[in-house]
Amino acid sequence: MAYCTVSIGDGVHESRYGKSQFPIKSYLEKRGEAFEQASVLKKLYRMQKSHNWGEKFTGDTAMNNWEPVGEGGKFPSNGFEEGFAQTVEHMVWKSMFSVTREMADDNKIGSMKNKANAFITAYNRTRELFGRQLYVGGLKGTKITVNKQVFDCCSADKKALFAKDHPAKVKGDAQSNLFADDISTAALGKLETRMQNTKGDNGELLAIQPDTIWIPNDAVLKNKVFEAIGSDKDPATANNGFNYQYGRWNVIVDPYLTLALERLGIKASPWILLDSSFIQEQDGPVWLDRIKMEVKSDIDPNNWNNVWQGYGRFGAGFVDWRFCAVGGMTGGTAL
Repeated sequence: MAYCTVSIGDGVHESRYGKSQFPIKSYLEKRGEAFEQASVLKKLYRMQKSHNWGEKFTGDTAMNNWEPVGEGGKFPSNGFEEGFAQTVEHMVWKSMFSVTREMADDNKIGSMKNKANAFITAYNRTRELFGRQLYVGGLKGTKITVNKQVFDCCSADKKALFAKDHPAKVKGDAQSNLFADDISTAALGKLETRMQNTKGDNGELLAIQPDTIWIPNDAVLKNKVFEAIGSDKDPATANNGFNYQYGRWNVIVDPYLTLALERLGIKASPWILLDSSFIQEQDGPVWLDRIKMEVKSDIDPNNWNNVWQGYGRFGAGFVDWRFCAVGGMTGGTAL
């Protein structure tokens, strides 16, 4: 399915622009499809379509355990309540480019396609970077600002996505998914264990199984990660003891994460563990596409240039924080 919808105005069917309209339309669609296939967003968010101005996410806490009552005993009451709720609103995103009258006169189809290429690439780059900025915003605080528009980086409990004190809705101690330790085989094992022991809003034990290590494109950090997981033997031991982390992890080395850290002024080298099953099956990180990119082509009456305008609506946010945890952050909990 084409990634964008292209609408061509009546005034551009004349022969001067007709030669360029459909090649550019086709290029916009094909370029969009190719970029979508390579996107990492689908690994970081559960992608959904939306038909409303926004969507509210909530759920019920777990019931209490059954109780032994003995022969003829009364049935104890059991119940549950609504968990933390989160609302994700859609934002409108726009851009445009122009094909000059002179380019059309001279039949510069190659130059026009280059502009179309840059246009669609900018749209998809915007989506990729925005998705990373929300995560990085959750390392820094509760909100980020993009072009004067404010976006929420909290989970449904109103704490930053990565925090040392996520509260339980019903019962249980506060829990952390923000840790200070640098990556190593030992630290990886400890952080994995912390995530596996994470409890729900009613104190119940959850089946969190982290399987992905997500890092910025940092040479030192990459070396440390692959030192920790890249060999079935432990090079730190005299007899090369078995390294149980070998072969168990997917690794995402992400230049867009590097750029997002730079944009928000975070100088740390975080390493993030993700549970990919939780991301796709539960309400953790959610991405909502309200309107896929639409492009309208028309003639500017002031200069007779062929104007291509792009419009899209999408939003993203976090509901349950338990799908992820981060290490390498100064001030975080010590493993």
